[in-house]
Amino acid sequence: MPRWARRVAYAVPLVVLPSGIWRLGVLFTADKRGGSIADWAMNGYVVLLTLASEILAFTAVGLVARWGEVLPRWMPGWGARRVPTAAVVVPATIGAMILTLVFTVIAVITTATQSKTNGDPLPADFPSKAGGWETVYFYASYVPLILWGPMLGILTYAYWRRRRSATTGV
Repeated sequence: MPRWARRVAYAVPLVVLPSGIWRLGVLFTADKRGGSIADWAMNGYVVLLTLASEILAFTAVGLVARWGEVLPRWMPGWGARRVPTAAVVVPATIGAMILTLVFTVIAVITTATQSKTNGDPLPADFPSKAGGWETVYFYASYVPLILWGPMLGILTYAYWRRRRSATTGV
C-alpha cells in the first residue's frame, strides 16, 4: 500500500470531524424551546447524523487496512474469508460519486447563486455580515467536506489497482 494512500485514508475521518463538531456545538448551545418531542427527535437526528458520518468516513481506512481485504477471524461464518473486490469497489465508487455531487456541486451552486439550499436568498452583503464569527466557523467546518468524495474516489482507485494486480500478477 502506498504511503500516500494510507495518509489519505486516515485523513478522511479528520476531514469529516469538523462538521460533526459544529453540529454538536450548535445542538448544545442552541436555545432550548421546552423539550418537545420534536426537539428530542431533532437532537437525536443530529447526534445520529454525526455518528453515522464519522463511521462512514472511517470505512475509508478499510481501503488501506488488512480488514478491507480479508475479513477478521472473529466474524462467525465469515471470518478469514477474502473480501470480493467488487463488494468494496462498487459501493465505494457510488459513495465517492454521491459525496462529490452532494458536497461539491451543492457548495458551488449555493455560492454561485448566493442562495441557501432551501431557496431563501442570502443577504446582499453575504458573507460579511451574515453572522460574523459564526459564519466563519460554519464555513471552516463544512468546507473540508468537499474533499471527502474525491479522497474516497482516489482511495477506491488505489484499492482496485492493488487488488487487481494481486489477482492477475501484474
